[in-house]
Amino acid sequence: MTDSITGGEAVYRTLRANGVDTLFGLLGGSMLELYDAMHKGGEIAYVGARDERAAGHMADAYARVTGGPGVVLGAQAGPGVVNLVTAVAEAQLAYSPLVVIAGAISRGDHGKDTFQEVDQVALFQPISKRSIMVIDPARLAPMLEDAIRLAMSGRRGPVVLHMPRDLFAAKVPAIHPVPVKISKAGPPAAADVAAISEMISEAERPVIVAGGGFKWGQGTAALTALAEVLEVPVVASTGHADIMPYGHPWFVGQGGPRGNRVASRLTREADVIVVLGARLGFNSTFHSAEYVNPKARIAHVDIDGSAVGRYFPVEIAVQADAREAALALMETPKPHVTTWRDAFKTDMASLAAERAEEAAIATLPTHPRRALAEIRAVLPEDAIVTLDTGNTCLQAADRLAHYQSPGLITPLDFGLVGFGMPAAIGAKAAAPDRPVVAIMGDGSMGYTMIEVQTAISHKLPVIFIVLDNQAWGAEKAYQQEFFGGRLLGAEIDSPRFDKFAELCGARGYWVEGPGEMGPALEQALASGETCVIQGRIDPGALMTLRKDLFKPAK
Repeated sequence: MTDSITGGEAVYRTLRANGVDTLFGLLGGSMLELYDAMHKGGEIAYVGARDERAAGHMADAYARVTGGPGVVLGAQAGPGVVNLVTAVAEAQLAYSPLVVIAGAISRGDHGKDTFQEVDQVALFQPISKRSIMVIDPARLAPMLEDAIRLAMSGRRGPVVLHMPRDLFAAKVPAIHPVPVKISKAGPPAAADVAAISEMISEAERPVIVAGGGFKWGQGTAALTALAEVLEVPVVASTGHADIMPYGHPWFVGQGGPRGNRVASRLTREADVIVVLGARLGFNSTFHSAEYVNPKARIAHVDIDGSAVGRYFPVEIAVQADAREAALALMETPKPHVTTWRDAFKTDMASLAAERAEEAAIATLPTHPRRALAEIRAVLPEDAIVTLDTGNTCLQAADRLAHYQSPGLITPLDFGLVGFGMPAAIGAKAAAPDRPVVAIMGDGSMGYTMIEVQTAISHKLPVIFIVLDNQAWGAEKAYQQEFFGGRLLGAEIDSPRFDKFAELCGARGYWVEGPGEMGPALEQALASGETCVIQGRIDPGALMTLRKDLFKPAK
């Protein structure tokens, strides 16, 4: 058959037709025909990680920066694909359009306890939008198109497509695919817009809570314009402190348990809360009256209809795109709430003064909030910051400056450790002209430190900042507060990561005292190289987030 190609070539052509120009993965024997097609075609860059989980996080971050999809290859059936479970679960709870091309054992070997055989389809079903096996080589391209469409449509999320190894070598008719059409949510109905406008006009203490819907929908400019028209403060949901420019007069920053006290007061005291592109989920509210006034009138707009009104009773429930909703509300008259606005401005000035005081903390080792203040002062306005999970990153969540969106990438609701470093590499692949800085603890660095080599090998210069308190900080804080200071497993010894970086070919910086982090970051940014900055921070400067989990110490 002269007019035929391999299944691997069909997959390659389908990816290219859909604008995929970068793939992440770890080489395995289950899809070498696809790798060969990539090599011959030469139009898709490949970033080879040292662990499949890390590759998945890279693709996840790539999707968040570009708008998606992010594609990762689970190129080895069985263990290689299983290693992607964490990355898929992360993408599922982040609503990130991750497309996993997962290698599988040959069709004829199924059910024979074959080497590396595992029920991959079942494994991923609970943590993805769809997990499905391709059984016909002629269906490789159509099912890949379906996977991309599903990942990118509605409430975005991961799709796992399992492809038996023999399909990649099989001959299929030559194809010339075109981009799949992605459905987009529209604006709210006129009646809903009118009802929300009326609610705002009747408010005495209005606030807007906005979330990731504005990042996926490229709606941050619309949100900013709406805040300026209404002169109503905007609170960001957890992990989305980049939805408006830092320092904007109507932007409060991140709310909820990981946010600042001004944002928390606003949502606790508001009589009208307009929720746009956010869920009011646990990570942002603890489902508690401490962060959402139970007596407030709530209008809730989200692209995911199942999320609207799920956690708090709402008066107006709307399934629509956040950006379109903001644009539709632009004609709403400015509410007359002078006292509320004045109190907000006073509180914001007080918060700014507190942050300025943190920048002057002179303890040794450096207080983490001093280190974060120095980072904030030096970060370029076009920087992308990735955060990990942990005690130090908890303190970082609302203490950095973001001016462009997307500018902040975090683990969001899955709350895993080991996300920040690979996410930074994926973000750099997506935005090579923007500086990318990952901030993590020493525990997180230990998870993924070898990926420094990935950044160097693929010429993706990223700055990794390790705030080293020699502990699993979140757990240590709980053991100290609720278990009488009886520590077990909380304290860790780490190597000199800056020296490790130098062994890999990166630049290393050691920071110990206050006033040193800012200059080190300036030097790293100026170098244009992959750098690791290891800063010793005060091991006693910990905070507990969940005080409802444990009884007082005995």
